[in-house]
Amino acid sequence: METKLKTNIKCAGCIAKVTPFLNENTAIQSWEVDIQNPDKVLTIKGNITKEEITNIIQKAGFKVM
Repeated sequence: METKLKTNIKCAGCIAKVTPFLNENTAIQSWEVDIQNPDKVLTIKGNITKEEITNIIQKAGFKVM
């Protein structure tokens, strides 16, 4: 399953902060943030809900829009 969400993850430093939070979740197969996109789209592949993703992003200090 692929999920795309708008975020406020806007730079390489932000990606570095969120990386350990996303990598520790075994339900996530892969993820990436398109910081070139004006919506800063986070794409996650795996068996995980939008709510779970939102909680992970919030724990890392960022927001899902």
